[in-house]
Amino acid sequence: MSTDDRAGCRFCNEPLTRTFVDLGMSPLCQTHLEPAELNKGEQFYPLHVFLCEKCLLVQLQQYVTPEQIFSEYAYFSSFSDTMLRHVESYVEHVVPRFGLGQSSKVIEVASNDGYLLQYFVKRGIPCLGIEPAANVAKAAEQKGVPSVVRFFGVKTARELVDQGTQADLLLGNNVLPHVPDLHDFVGGLKVLLKPEGAITLEFQHLMTMMAGNQFDTVYQEHFSYLSLSFVVKMFAHHGLELFDVQKIPTHGGSLRIFAKHAGSTRHENTANVAALLAEEERVGLTRLDHYEKFEERVHETKRQILEFLIQARRKGQKVVGYGAAGKTNTLLNFCGIREDFIEYFVDRNPYKQGKFLPGTHIPIRAPEQIAQTKPDYVFIGPWNLVNEIVEQTKYIREWGGQWIVPIPEVKVIK
Repeated sequence: MSTDDRAGCRFCNEPLTRTFVDLGMSPLCQTHLEPAELNKGEQFYPLHVFLCEKCLLVQLQQYVTPEQIFSEYAYFSSFSDTMLRHVESYVEHVVPRFGLGQSSKVIEVASNDGYLLQYFVKRGIPCLGIEPAANVAKAAEQKGVPSVVRFFGVKTARELVDQGTQADLLLGNNVLPHVPDLHDFVGGLKVLLKPEGAITLEFQHLMTMMAGNQFDTVYQEHFSYLSLSFVVKMFAHHGLELFDVQKIPTHGGSLRIFAKHAGSTRHENTANVAALLAEEERVGLTRLDHYEKFEERVHETKRQILEFLIQARRKGQKVVGYGAAGKTNTLLNFCGIREDFIEYFVDRNPYKQGKFLPGTHIPIRAPEQIAQTKPDYVFIGPWNLVNEIVEQTKYIREWGGQWIVPIPEVKVIK
């Protein structure tokens, strides 16, 4: 693709010419294949991430529409015990902090299968989920979570306001990076928020992504990779102000931001935003040269992973995988890992079982398969859930099995 063919930055429209990392070509990471689809062609798209030299937004260009990715979705948040504990703790925190009760309205954007809003429902707090994937929204409804199947932006927000719906608490976890049109999304938040309401969003922090070499979180549904300094700029552009931020451990290191309408006195500003902005500046996120060495670290990790798997297979050792996650597919396709290295993957989600991973065509089985085949190694794809997965599969120690964690570098857990 020539420079002339490239779209501009999704925030400032500056031409994109500087590479952050290029992971080659990969299929959509949640398009798990049915057996009948294995002999058909797959569509691959570039995982070439750019850095805008003007606003320093790290971003992947849009090659597919949100409708292609999210209209039917294979990721159900409720299958992660770690995530359920995380969001239940979140609800316990925000209910007293914002004085939420039966007269309040909580709205979640990208509400998935109701994994979070169910805890508001249990407290009798009115809520609404906005979720583009009909199959996961149906699961939310079964939990008692009212849901509308829509993509979120200014249009959807205005329609809800016209119907008399606005949010005291407007939240979205791991959705902001998934949005190709940041201006439309943040503009929609502005419209849907009550004058004295609060917004909370969670997203992977670019600073920890780079420090932890977490390149496998790059895939087609992650359009942006976010620093706090960029998000402050984006929100200010739309008349919103951050009044607090928290570091949280999800997805290898994320941020939870708190925002309000600019000028609102309902929520007191904390010192946390200024402190983290200063930390980002000290680390170098505000300098172009800070981004230059990330790609070489990625290539070295690829070499380490392949060297380990090659040696294991030459010794006749059996390797299987756990977790058919998005990051798993990015790593496997980038490294060229197929069944000759990892015989199968298991996943707790029945929606994925019996299918095959996109691109690599590695079969996906139920977790019980591990005990039946007794592998030497279990390769953990979603390394951010390593403690949960090791606990769920601790029985592999009975035959001397061990775990492989590939990120930030290859590590074996006995």
